[in-house]
Amino acid sequence: MLLSSENLIVLCFGFFVIATLYSSVGFGGGSSYLALLTLFLSSFYEIRAIALICNLVVVSTSTFLYFKHGHAKLKDFFPFILGSIPLAFLGATFKLSEQLFFIILGVSLIISSLALVAQTLKKKVYTDKTKKYPSYFSYAFGGVIGFISGLVGIGGGIFLAPVLNHFKWNSAIKIAALASFFILVNSISGLGGLIISGTLKLPVKEALALIVAVFIGGQVGIRISLKKLTPNGIKRITAFLVFIVGVRVLIKNGLEVL
Repeated sequence: MLLSSENLIVLCFGFFVIATLYSSVGFGGGSSYLALLTLFLSSFYEIRAIALICNLVVVSTSTFLYFKHGHAKLKDFFPFILGSIPLAFLGATFKLSEQLFFIILGVSLIISSLALVAQTLKKKVYTDKTKKYPSYFSYAFGGVIGFISGLVGIGGGIFLAPVLNHFKWNSAIKIAALASFFILVNSISGLGGLIISGTLKLPVKEALALIVAVFIGGQVGIRISLKKLTPNGIKRITAFLVFIVGVRVLIKNGLEVL
């Protein structure tokens, strides 16, 4: 066991809160899992693997519910997924140096936090007017986000949803459904990449405890989501915390300034 019982309890509570908050708005919480894990674990292989698996646990049920209630259709999501799966797999197979990994992770966390804040700045993130884009937009955009997802262990939805809302790609609920499904398939693809590259490292006891924590949190968050609660204030606080940890990871672990 890598962590003391006290630290594991603290980490489980943090994961529970993250899963609750992120699942309530259609996300898996990968960026915040990574942020917290860097404070407790030193191996980026373990950090990346745990974040991917926890993403899978949270978004699996969310994706099922979106499809069940008719907010998701495969034919609309297919271009994004087709572009993302191979590149998420490719990104996960990269055996990065520890310093480079933390640089990419720190930058990704900072971008994630800013994107999350930007999503809350407007009173209406989405209007009834949508725009038409050429087919290659979906493939290319999905591919870029997929590669980043596999590289650092983030499902990608936290990047995908704010940008698509900004571009008015479709309704807010459909974008949330796409983000959830996108996280699911990219996490599966990224996990496959870790297995193929031999970099899947999981501390069993810690992983099981965290999986239970995010499963419970995800169930709570989904029920909040079904009541149509939009926690913009909570999202801003979460973004602030992710930003602070992202800066810390970038400076201390990535750039080795401190």
